Amino acid sequence: MWKERFIDYLRYEKNYSSQTEISYLNDIIQFEKFAKLKDDNLSLIKVDSDIVRIWISSLIEQGFKASTVNRKLSSLKTFYRYLNKSGFIKKSPVEYVSGPKLNTKIPSFVSERQMDEILDDATNFSDDFVGIRNQLLIDFLYLTGMRRAELISLKDNDIDFSSCTIRVTGKGNKQRLIPFSDLTKVKLEKYIRIRNKEIENKSSFLFVKEDGSAMYPKLVYKIINNHLNSISTLSKKSPHVLRHSFATAMLNNGAEINSIKELMGHTSLSSTQIYTHVTFEEMKKTYQNAHPRANK
Repeated sequence: MWKERFIDYLRYEKNYSSQTEISYLNDIIQFEKFAKLKDDNLSLIKVDSDIVRIWISSLIEQGFKASTVNRKLSSLKTFYRYLNKSGFIKKSPVEYVSGPKLNTKIPSFVSERQMDEILDDATNFSDDFVGIRNQLLIDFLYLTGMRRAELISLKDNDIDFSSCTIRVTGKGNKQRLIPFSDLTKVKLEKYIRIRNKEIENKSSFLFVKEDGSAMYPKLVYKIINNHLNSISTLSKKSPHVLRHSFATAMLNNGAEINSIKELMGHTSLSSTQIYTHVTFEEMKKTYQNAHPRANK
């Protein structure tokens, strides 16, 4: 019974995706089985923080990554907040439990100069529909910082040319507005004009394949990967790298971190703050390369 009620809570109150629902449910079932192995009389309502900590330790011993362990702990915290809110328990057993520390990884990004070289070199793109679409697609991800899934789901009616804004539907179906420039407006209008002229039976999506149907994740990845392959120093060459590149470029050019948070659709500032590490690392490199005594 609790499973159905919890799923309803995630779906209708938290507005989580079906994939997140499944993930949370699996984590809680896994924890319940672990608790039963320790004491067959234990129920999810009766567990204490000691059992939770022992479970976390066992996950680490099994070789689970810190990020995975923290995600599972997050599932439990959400579940016990639900039980507390619903009156099933008075105190959450995970309220003061912390997960393992994460090693902060500096995200891969493309420099402004490298992005200019990719986007402004006409030889990188063909002059047919596919070439024009691919160039705009890459430019759009870099200009807006949106996720690949958000870009794929864009429809023509999400674009407001009068106000130069685009409505983006992000995680949890949360919507946000992202502005774009007059130059981007011209590029969009050109692409739409050519697309409507050449593509028959077009779907309602903004970016489409040659048969008029919507793009799919692997195709977008392939397009981005092909064009980022020229950058030999780049460790990752995925669409998400352009999202990182957007945030890094914005910070490097004086944008407020809270503004970047809103544009990217982050729920917490901590998700955005990773990019301050990126810009600091770049600053250190510049200092070490430029100062005559930096390496003496």
